[in-house]
Amino acid sequence: MLLEPICCPSCESTNVVKNGKSDEGKQRYRCRNAECSRRSFIRDYSYRGYLAEVKQQISDMAVNGSGIRDTARVLKISPTTVIEELKKARHLEQVNTPLLQQMHSFPESAMVVRVQEAEMDEMWSLVQSKRQQRWLWHAIDRRKQCSSCLRPRST
Repeated sequence: MLLEPICCPSCESTNVVKNGKSDEGKQRYRCRNAECSRRSFIRDYSYRGYLAEVKQQISDMAVNGSGIRDTARVLKISPTTVIEELKKARHLEQVNTPLLQQMHSFPESAMVVRVQEAEMDEMWSLVQSKRQQRWLWHAIDRRKQCSSCLRPRST
């Protein structure tokens, strides 16, 4: 009989012991390495969202501008899994930092111009909770000048 050593997927340590079974009956293992960031793991996950390769693809697709639903459909995982993984992805940064720095250097004053006709549109979204609604208003005139404002609706 040949025994194959089980390696931790995070730290590659072979100091691994059995740690019960999952709800699906798969063997769960526990890494005994004190420096390991991942304590418990399963060798063969049935849900693709747990795989390290899929988690990396989620981050890569987010950096390339793919939406949450698009990413979930392509990788065949739940949109909730995509959202939760992006919340954990601390290594992601804002892509266009020079533009953001340039935008923060503009003065906070605005030029108000009266126009004869304008098209108006509004859009709302929730930010982390239902209490934090944010509204975005667009006013576009025929000369292609655009103005937008993002703030709570009460103002």
